[in-house]
Amino acid sequence: MNLPNARGRTMGFAALAAAGLFVAGCAQNAPQDTTDPAGESAQMIYDLSWPIFAIAGIVGVLVISVITFVVIRDRDRGQPIPEQTHGKPILEIGLTILPALILIGVAIPTVGTLMALNDYDDTECVVNVTGQQWWWEFDYPVQDGCGGITEPIVTSGQMVIPADTDVLIRGTSRDVIHSFWIPRLNGKRDMVPGRVHSLKMQADEPGIYAGQCAEFCGLSHANMRMEVVALNDGDFETWKANQLEDYESPIGEQALAGEAAFVANCSRCHQVDGITDADGVPIVSRPDLQVYPGAAPNLTNLMTRNTFAGASWDLIDQDRRDEVWNADPDEFGALYLAGVEDSWFNEIDLREWLRNAPLKKPMYADPLQLDETDGLYRGMPNLALSEDQIDDLLAYLLELK
Repeated sequence: MNLPNARGRTMGFAALAAAGLFVAGCAQNAPQDTTDPAGESAQMIYDLSWPIFAIAGIVGVLVISVITFVVIRDRDRGQPIPEQTHGKPILEIGLTILPALILIGVAIPTVGTLMALNDYDDTECVVNVTGQQWWWEFDYPVQDGCGGITEPIVTSGQMVIPADTDVLIRGTSRDVIHSFWIPRLNGKRDMVPGRVHSLKMQADEPGIYAGQCAEFCGLSHANMRMEVVALNDGDFETWKANQLEDYESPIGEQALAGEAAFVANCSRCHQVDGITDADGVPIVSRPDLQVYPGAAPNLTNLMTRNTFAGASWDLIDQDRRDEVWNADPDEFGALYLAGVEDSWFNEIDLREWLRNAPLKKPMYADPLQLDETDGLYRGMPNLALSEDQIDDLLAYLLELK
């Protein structure tokens, strides 16, 4: 075997792997970029991380340099074992004290930043966040904050908040541990069943801020996304008023047929506030009898959101999405509040979802194999809808805005 050539190939593969890792970290459009903070909490994390990265980088370079020097200088040349000598006390003491001083220097600003991130005294708005497989529920309780909320608002996928306002998130989970993470607004916070964990969030200006569940939570963990939508005060008031408007049945023939299809097939799990049965009795969903977490996304005003199914797919087409995401902060609110219109409706993905949800998003769809859940579904099952029913449902869902 030619050892020099083998060594060269090994070094080449190592260099190629290192280059691949470096390139994998590059992206022109990275909505979950922690190095692009857009809020006070994220800015504090960013300001803390760079000095620590610099210190770690310097230490790393020094350690690697010393190791490389020693390995090259003292590599085996066939000589006898060199004479062994006792260590140098001054050097040993110095190399013990120096790391301790570095750690103290890192610990002081770290503790200060953590205390500031967990100071909730100045929060002006409260949102309850609940994780479940595999979507996020956002519940706005009655409060004086958020400009005043007189009736509860429940939504999913996109959490809408007033811009330049400190928002207190109170998070928990209905099934397994999830982790709420909007990188441009704050760090991660685990949502644990039976506990309530708090997190402060604030966005400097209107826009959409993407996030991702950061704790492995089962089959469709990678498809459990969320977005925070920040609106200026006037647009946020408009959004609240729209969420609290009374329900009105559609007037179109196909949309009315879709309403009936929704009541027959979907209302057991999905709530639409204000919808009634044929006798005028309000329909209250009972997802606790169908799915293991005991909840399903509230579909009231569904088409005021941009996403569905755990924010995994857009309700708007790509051109409209680019327009909304890249909008100037002063123009963003009007574009977002326009909701979903026929001309930019992403019908394909929603139709595929209604046709066979577990095929589009991997979920535990066979209750016979879910002994630990007493036969309850994890996620949305295949409802075996006909194409005519899907057509009717799409016409109805487009009216929910």
